[in-house]
Amino acid sequence: QVQLVESGGGLVQTGGSLRLSCAASERPFSNYAMGWFRQVPGKEREFVAVIRYSDHTYYDDSVKGRFTIARENAKNTVYLQMNSLKPEDTAVYYCALGRPILSAITDQHQYYYWGQGTQVTVSS
Repeated sequence: QVQLVESGGGLVQTGGSLRLSCAASERPFSNYAMGWFRQVPGKEREFVAVIRYSDHTYYDDSVKGRFTIARENAKNTVYLQMNSLKPEDTAVYYCALGRPILSAITDQHQYYYWGQGTQVTVSS
């Protein structure tokens, strides 16, 4: 069973920054895509960003230019650097591991394993 453990969430003011981390127990980690999704109460979980095994990255339009996803294969860890945070970024953030097909890379059902989630709150 693959375990994903997120960290780095918290409370920040509008315009601030946070860095989320997700450590995976799966090896070889580099063979998988790692994604970040987020969810607010009453809404569907939504795609934020993904980095493929090729290191190609994809972002939702709402976070392009503000968020950066990166991976460190030697540490089995993926990061999400979040800058210029807005109140609408408030959500529980989840990391996910999988091998999504390119045409469905934003589809949460393409990912096999999920972390427990970490809360990000941006105050106005």
